Amino acid sequence: MIRYLIRRFLQALLLLVAVSVLLFVLMQAAPGDYLSEQRLAGHMSPEAMQALRAKYGLDQPFAVRYFRWIASLSHGELGYSVSYNEPALQLLLPRVRNTLLLTLPGLLLSWFIGVPLGVLAASRRGGWLDRIFAAGNGFLLALPDVLLCLIALLIALKTQRFPAGGMSSPELSDAAATVRMKDLIWHLWLPVAVLVIGALAPIMLHVRSSVAEVMDSTYFRAAEGHGLRPFTLLFRHALPAAANPLISLFGLSIAFLLSTSLVVEVILSWPGLGPMLLEAVMARDVFVVLGSVVFSTLFLVAGNFLADVLLYVFDPRIRVQS
Repeated sequence: MIRYLIRRFLQALLLLVAVSVLLFVLMQAAPGDYLSEQRLAGHMSPEAMQALRAKYGLDQPFAVRYFRWIASLSHGELGYSVSYNEPALQLLLPRVRNTLLLTLPGLLLSWFIGVPLGVLAASRRGGWLDRIFAAGNGFLLALPDVLLCLIALLIALKTQRFPAGGMSSPELSDAAATVRMKDLIWHLWLPVAVLVIGALAPIMLHVRSSVAEVMDSTYFRAAEGHGLRPFTLLFRHALPAAANPLISLFGLSIAFLLSTSLVVEVILSWPGLGPMLLEAVMARDVFVVLGSVVFSTLFLVAGNFLADVLLYVFDPRIRVQS
């Protein structure tokens, strides 16, 4: 098991390095930078621009800039933000925490809701309930994430029952911890609901397909012949047998939720990685963009690594092959 995990960890590390190199190449290949934009806007003299380019190492060759960026990790910087004038890592860590605070509840709730509904749809194949689920999933898959966020924002503005943005109320900054926690949960309702609604359809479809395939197997027919209750058949026999593709989907769903959360954060003004990434792209703040994408890739890699560990634990075929 240790050899298997080490091999998966090295593959994940190699993927992170490859993404960072590719992203660094693309960012450096783009014409201009933050200092050039400031110079064109008349906010900086040519002498000051040259001095700042030398200070931030922007006049160095590509390889030197990349390895200096990697070395800055040992100093807890991850590069230096020229627009905020502070290390990029210090800017990103609070935003990473806020993004995780939004994404993790959405991930857990979408699976806790999607798995039972998918199993229920598989058990009612061809029936009216299955048709209702199929129509609902088709509608959700066709609904753009941006439109879903705008609908949530409209509900917040019209009903005044939910906050239209942010993650806390300014007047409660000095309140007790329990009051601030309730306020945070109140602010989480709408963005988490958008994430869950957007992620439900693919989860339900994959669960239904996997469980329906198991229900046609001789293994399930034999268990059914023992006169077991439907709940036991579905959740203790069919669902564990269908777990392999669903565990792989669990890792991929993290990437889906992260990409959706960036849109949700921008439209619903949640102070996560999304708004900072957008601001950094508009300002050409290279190291903030790099750090934001690297953190997003790190979440994806961590999700896939967790899925690999779960596959190793639940699937004996993986242990035999490894």
